[in-house]
Parts: sequence; C-alpha cells; structure tokens
Amino acid sequence: MQKESKEKVGLLLGAIGVICFSLTLPATRVAVEYFGATIVGLGRTVAASILVGIILFIRKEALPSRQHFKSLLIIAFGTVLGFPLLTSFSMESLPVSHGAVEVALLPLSTAGFSIIRGGERPSLKFWLSSIIGSLAVIVYAIHLGLGSFQLADFALIAAIIILGLSYAEGGKLAKELGSWQVIAWSIMIGAPFFVLPVIFQFSPSMLHAPIEAWGGFLYLTIVSQFLAYVAWYKGMALGGIARVSQIQYLQPFLMIMFAGLFLGESITLFTMITALIVVFSVMIGKNAPVLKKEGSATEILPSSKNQSDNQPL
Repeated sequence: MQKESKEKVGLLLGAIGVICFSLTLPATRVAVEYFGATIVGLGRTVAASILVGIILFIRKEALPSRQHFKSLLIIAFGTVLGFPLLTSFSMESLPVSHGAVEVALLPLSTAGFSIIRGGERPSLKFWLSSIIGSLAVIVYAIHLGLGSFQLADFALIAAIIILGLSYAEGGKLAKELGSWQVIAWSIMIGAPFFVLPVIFQFSPSMLHAPIEAWGGFLYLTIVSQFLAYVAWYKGMALGGIARVSQIQYLQPFLMIMFAGLFLGESITLFTMITALIVVFSVMIGKNAPVLKKEGSATEILPSSKNQSDNQPL
C-alpha cells in the first residue's frame, strides 16, 4: 500500500475508533449507576477476556515475544486498568458533558508521549493547532462554569495522561505485533488480576439492573474495550500517532451529542461554535508535517497539502 493510501486508511480507521470511544462515557454513566466503578471499570475487561481468549485460541495466535511484553504492560496499565477504572469513578459524580471537555485534552497527551515512545517529532504548526484546540476546550469549560476541581476531576485528568501514554505505545507496537493483537494481549495480561476485585464487589442485586445498564456494560465490554481499540491502533500504525491523534478533538463533542441523544443532556449554541473551532484546528493539524525518525535517518511525513483534498478525517 502506498504511503498516501496508508495515511488515508489510517485516518479513516482513527475516525471510526473515535466515534466508538465517544459512546464510552455515556455508556459508563448509565452502567456505573447500577454496577459501581469496580464492576464497570474492571469487570468489562474480565468479560472481554472471554471473547478475546476465544479469538486467540481459534486463530492459534503465538504468544508475544519478550521484547513486546514491556510495551504490553504499559498499554494494559492504561487501556484496561487506569482509564476504565478512573473514568468509572469520575462518572459516578460528573455529568458526561463535564467529562467530555476534559477528555478533549487527550490529543495533547497522546502527541506528547509519541515524542518519547513513538519517535515522532510534530512540527510547530502541529503544536500550534493543538494549543488552539485545547484553548477552545478550556474556554468552553470556563463558560459552562464547571467550578473548582474535585477528586473526580483529578481522577479523569490522571486517566487522560495514562491513556495518552497507552495510545502512543499501542500505535508504535501495532506496527510490529498487529493492531487487534495489541489490545487483545493487553486484555489477557490484565484480566487475571481483576477477577478477585470483581467477585468481591459483585452483588446478586446487580442481576436485576435494567436493560439499558446491561446494554451500556456490554457496549463497554465488546466495543470500548476491544473493537474500538482495534480500529484505533491500526489507524495510528498506518497514519502516524501524532497526526491521527488530532481526530480525538472531535471526541468531546461527539460525547456531548450522544449524551444529549441518550441521556437528555442539553446541547447549546456555544457548544456548537466551540466544536467548529476545534474541528478547524483538527484540519490544520492534520495537514501539518510530522518528522519521524527511521533508524539514523529522519523522514518527513508529507503534508496533506500534497494529497487529495478529499482526504477523510
């Protein structure tokens, strides 16, 4: 596949992953009310491990090599432990719209760690577009009058930092191990440690939770914890970690839209205006050149200005 086509496919897969992730906080908000943070945060990994284990067995996948194990531990710490557990705790007290504006800082976290773990060097244009997008989100948060930070806010910010590292590590490892294998083996590494906490927190009364709570939990298990990561890691492997991470700026506003659709939270005109500003910054950042080291040589990934104007997000 030519480099130009790979970047297009990578950006498209990244967009699919972001859409899937955008339903994570709304689904968590519904499920955590009935199951609690531990069951929702860790139980979804235990449940997902059953599906993933079957897939790995049927495909007769070989175990990852020792050189991949360190990266898988980093990814497991973020994607199957830190982010699910911390966001579940946050959603017990925060509305989705509150969490969404903070999750908008995730692209900066991902791009920052891509410098350390992915060997990428985003250009000044890239960083300026990232700062513009982040400032728009901050102004939006202040306008909403979210008030002083509480423990749930700190938990969510910590989740964003941890997940940024996992995203960057996963995008790098996906090139060597395969996109779906990265999250699959991360789930299998983390799940055994979560079984006992889930058993201790489980209550028979949870079996009588309404269908929407079970629907949210199943979505988190199958899509948020596995399928969305397959698309996301493959997208970063093909399109570049820093560039594909720009698409995440759309995520908070998709979250707010889904929160309005499924949870009845309001969508204001100011939200839509801010969304347009953020989308514009995504388009600028997407076209910014990104330096990438290949061994001793330094390659400049081509700007989208040299590509088709119809390149998908």
